[in-house]
Amino acid sequence: MATKAVENTGGEAQTHDAAPEAVVVRFAGDSGDGMQLTGGQFTLSTALAGNDLATFPDFPAEIRAPQGTLFGVSAFQINFGSHQIDTAGDAPDVLVAMNPAALKVNLGAVKPGGLVIADTGEFTKRNLEKAKYAANPLEDGSLAKWDVLAFDISALTVEAVKPFGLGNKDALRCKNMWTLGLALWMFGRPRKPIHDWLRAKFKGKPELAEANIAALDAGHAYGETAELSGPLHQYTLEPVPTAPGLYRTITGAEAVSLGLVAGAQLLGLPLFFGGYPITPASAILHHLVRLKEFDVTTFQAEDEIAAVCAAIGASYAGSLGVTSSSGPGIALKGEAMGLAIMTELPLVIVNSQRGGPSTGLPTKTEQSDLYQAVYGRNGDAPMPVLAARSPSDAFEVAIEACRIAVQYMTPVMLLTDGYIANAAEPWLVPDPAAFKPMPAQFLAEKNATDADGNGELLPYKRDAKGARPWIKPGTPGLMHRIGGIEKAIDTGHLDYSPGNHQSMTDARRDKVLGVDVPDQEVCLGGAGGRLAVVGWGSTYGPIHQAVLRARRHGMDVSHIHVRHIWPMPANLGELLRGFDKVLVPEMNTGQFKTVLRDQFLVDAQPLTKVSGQPFQIAELEAAIATYFDARAEDAGGQEIEPNEQQLPSVKAVNP
Repeated sequence: MATKAVENTGGEAQTHDAAPEAVVVRFAGDSGDGMQLTGGQFTLSTALAGNDLATFPDFPAEIRAPQGTLFGVSAFQINFGSHQIDTAGDAPDVLVAMNPAALKVNLGAVKPGGLVIADTGEFTKRNLEKAKYAANPLEDGSLAKWDVLAFDISALTVEAVKPFGLGNKDALRCKNMWTLGLALWMFGRPRKPIHDWLRAKFKGKPELAEANIAALDAGHAYGETAELSGPLHQYTLEPVPTAPGLYRTITGAEAVSLGLVAGAQLLGLPLFFGGYPITPASAILHHLVRLKEFDVTTFQAEDEIAAVCAAIGASYAGSLGVTSSSGPGIALKGEAMGLAIMTELPLVIVNSQRGGPSTGLPTKTEQSDLYQAVYGRNGDAPMPVLAARSPSDAFEVAIEACRIAVQYMTPVMLLTDGYIANAAEPWLVPDPAAFKPMPAQFLAEKNATDADGNGELLPYKRDAKGARPWIKPGTPGLMHRIGGIEKAIDTGHLDYSPGNHQSMTDARRDKVLGVDVPDQEVCLGGAGGRLAVVGWGSTYGPIHQAVLRARRHGMDVSHIHVRHIWPMPANLGELLRGFDKVLVPEMNTGQFKTVLRDQFLVDAQPLTKVSGQPFQIAELEAAIATYFDARAEDAGGQEIEPNEQQLPSVKAVNP
């Protein structure tokens, strides 16, 4: 998405009692209606206005479903306000529905009394049939519990761009800009940044730029001048008070890319990225291609196996090898990841998780690759695993992954997901001087002495961290053997003996378990008490908000969020045992819950969701409340302890 850096002076915001503190808007239409572009530009204008925000692009799973069908609906949701925003919001306050299918798919999510804006020009008999409507919902009274503003956006757009001589098809492509103009008016957003962006985008076709600008201005003017006695109002959300600094909006894929480059720069290494296109991981390759000036080489391979093997080869040659994929591609890379573990070469593997198994839900979000990340290779093949909790957090996590990979000579897996990869939020651009260089060390001379006093190379001699030396091929006198067959201790010669394999397996395990992981902190609440809600990855925002609200209601609940999935922080077991109960919300069938039970013997309770949609704050609030309701004293004066069945999975709901 388009981004622009803006300077924030850190001044205190002035607030007005009548103004809303936050608003959730969802743009929805056919996948050809430009909803992602509309949402992206509205996000840009919101960031420039100084509001905090979080977005959720929701793509259709079909590459190009038949126009007007339920399967082809594309949506973009943004939650923005004058206070800290952690999620893209639960229920939209405003739904912009560009056709009947968009209305049907998204209407159930809109809060009662919310505003629905619909394009009547698309509510034709044929489109209503495609959306499985027996009657026109704009006319049959079925939308009574919402405010509805229905008018012919299509016709108004065609009229606005008539001076530019566009055909009807090209004219209708401008209606997303008309809609964006109306949204800009509703929330007092400036149009000039969008004007500038359109002129840059259509630099070679100025007539298209001016037509889209005309549509944008027409939508803005409609809100400004139309005699509407209905629900359309203009709202003002004051800027959120923020620390001084340089801000920009950033997606998770952008943050990972910048973090990988920053990590390589801090290590003093060239970065080699070997990838193969797969949703939602492809964006990392797209971003890194544009960063060649930072000693970045990108390689789009013919398949996933070639991509990871090329990255391993780059690491062998002295670069920082990186590869990326989603669950199905990670499965294909499994054997090569075992090779990197056996050869003990640095490698960063980014897994942008999506709904599975197999092709599954390629455009939907899930957290179901945790078992795959921690356990999913043949043999005893341990590797460190990290998880980013938000788009901006992915920057620091990527740097951490690079550090661990090189300092411990090991592959590292970084977990994000479709929500983090595609979503955007404001990011305070860090000061480069605040990051301490961590230059990689290459062996330059023989590192041992033989019985005759001559220099000897031991390519698997380990340092205090358990890492073997990194040797660039071609270094004089340091020729050595490397490969996937078990190596002898220190020498690296082939060795199949039972005792050697036991020792080398233990050494690889102990090296990973010895990775320096900071102690686990409590994000919100006390370090002990009645209930801990433990999360990882993109569940951070809804968990944090749910726990905050529960604590405001007097509930003794804390939020713990784990970045280092493997190895886990040394104090995590003791921390969890300080709570009566542990609740683990995750977008899978309970994978992290199982790891916590296995490692710490705590009675972690699962709260699972596998609908392809992120958790809502309300779902987590309800689960927390259920726990405290279950602890209430019964009629006999005995306290009731909740069991696993009393904390049910969140049911998948079709919005």
